Amino acid sequence: MRIRTRSSAIVGTLCLVTSLALATASAEERTAPRHAAEVALTKVATAANPIAGAAGPGGRLWIAERAGTVRILHGKQLSDPVLDITKETTTDGERGLLGIAFDRNFKHFYISFTNLEGTSTIDEFAVRKGRIQANTRRTVLTQTQPYANHNGGDIKVGPDGYLYIAFGDGGSGGDPHGNGQNLDTLLGKILRIDPRGAKPYAIPPGNPFVGKPGAKPEIWSYGLRNPWRFSFDAGKGDLLIGDVGQSDWEEIDWASARSKGGENYGWSQMEGNHPFRGGTEPADHTRPVHEYDRTGLGCSVTGGYVYRGKAIPALTGQYLFSDYCDGTVRSLKMKDGKVTGVSDLGVNGGEVISFAQDGRGELYVFDIAGSISRIDPA
Repeated sequence: MRIRTRSSAIVGTLCLVTSLALATASAEERTAPRHAAEVALTKVATAANPIAGAAGPGGRLWIAERAGTVRILHGKQLSDPVLDITKETTTDGERGLLGIAFDRNFKHFYISFTNLEGTSTIDEFAVRKGRIQANTRRTVLTQTQPYANHNGGDIKVGPDGYLYIAFGDGGSGGDPHGNGQNLDTLLGKILRIDPRGAKPYAIPPGNPFVGKPGAKPEIWSYGLRNPWRFSFDAGKGDLLIGDVGQSDWEEIDWASARSKGGENYGWSQMEGNHPFRGGTEPADHTRPVHEYDRTGLGCSVTGGYVYRGKAIPALTGQYLFSDYCDGTVRSLKMKDGKVTGVSDLGVNGGEVISFAQDGRGELYVFDIAGSISRIDPA
């Protein structure tokens, strides 16, 4: 993920494509219907570099701004900050406040950010009567980052109540330290921890690498380059990950709600379905359910959500995603973990940095330049 703001272009590892034409779309996309449903983007608010969102108490959407503030969306108005850590983070590189999440009972609020030294940090706050209790703040987990990019940073509480954390491979380019395939580091992984089971956290006993010599027990899945955004299907519990590619391919990965973890998504031996720089496909490679050639459709996938709202019945069960450089909102129709159709929804969200899902299952698109738009029926 290369993050840019309205006023400047932040140096990252991804090169912007000069053409965003759709002429090189895959055969599957060319033959799919152009529109899966008639939708529109309704601008509901403007924020300062909105970067992540989470459904909070009362179903209201809480929105993180990259510089370190969190606000609540009330209709078409954003509240004053309910949390401000701007003095504790930096927006250098791909850093900042990168993720927020609530537990299932809205009793605890989690933030994912890089501190002033660039260390990825997960902090917890107690929540009472819908308000963050600042004096209860504690650090759950930290991870040093060798470079300023590929921090990942998304966090979600899964259907099982555990906290899932996405970290990129540590940055630079080409995974120079081999973190993606190395089980002795948290980098290039999705983690699963129990922040309430112990202090600072407990390891869920069902994690796939518990007791395996040389492997971190926090790891749920691995072989990821920069899993910038991931989500759980609110209907089925399946896990979907948008993993940003290196040079050629963007990918979306999927795991069934029945998965016991341990999936190897291939990086840096593989980029999507393709060997990377002479790599050999791992025997246990879990191939992406969808990939696209970045010379045609964009440069940095932004993972979204499976639509489970009520406003657009034609979208129910489809996975929505976009690309930071292209901005078109697209959807995947899936059955049993297989993509059966890819559609262009005919709307563009700008520099789409993130999606968010409110308490009713409706989806929002965040443009890093500031716009927060709800996906509505046309």
